[in-house]
Amino acid sequence: MINFTFTALLVVVTLPFVATSVSAQNAPTPQDIAEYDALHTAAHEGDMQRLGTLLESGADTEVRDGSGRTPLHVAAFASQDAVIERLAAADADLDALESMAYDIVTIAAVDNDVELMDLALRLGASAGNITSPYDGTALIAAAHLGHAAIVQRLIESDAPLDHVNNLGWTALIEAVVLGDGGPDHVATVAALVNAGADKDIADRQGVTPLNHAQERGYQEMVELLEVR
Repeated sequence: MINFTFTALLVVVTLPFVATSVSAQNAPTPQDIAEYDALHTAAHEGDMQRLGTLLESGADTEVRDGSGRTPLHVAAFASQDAVIERLAAADADLDALESMAYDIVTIAAVDNDVELMDLALRLGASAGNITSPYDGTALIAAAHLGHAAIVQRLIESDAPLDHVNNLGWTALIEAVVLGDGGPDHVATVAALVNAGADKDIADRQGVTPLNHAQERGYQEMVELLEVR
């Protein structure tokens, strides 16, 4: 028999640690931006003329700032879609990871930036990279936050539905455990279930997504997860 009291305690203790998996995204600070030059400055500011001049003169698209961000990461954090498209045309690595192991797809997922997500995927960025210090994926990050439209786009781009991060959680588990049971997280669970996510994968304590939903009284999720 599953000890739900122990499980609930474990989740409460773990929750601040897991929340860091989202906040760990390391957007450029004002000091970083002030110290930028060349491609990083053009990427942040969306200066297409300067960007083009630098690229035509052979500037390295993979140059890194002090936190391992390429100009592509900087453009993603600043939602500079035109810059991203131009860098992609110059063969910038669309799957590059910065120092906290985030790529532009996961940056878009956490920011709930649907336009950036659509652009990144259209340009050829992978929906299945292992990202973050928790060996997760963009899908797990989006499910955690209840970004249902992002989740659907990642599913349509063949993101791995059942990847287990180093906390022992899938996207489905995170949508329940870290969700609030509201419409966005319910829509996220529905999208994952309809796509065929494995509802029987349990966490390290043997607790399934259904068990977690029952424990929290998330009836709409329970109904989705009970269907066979």
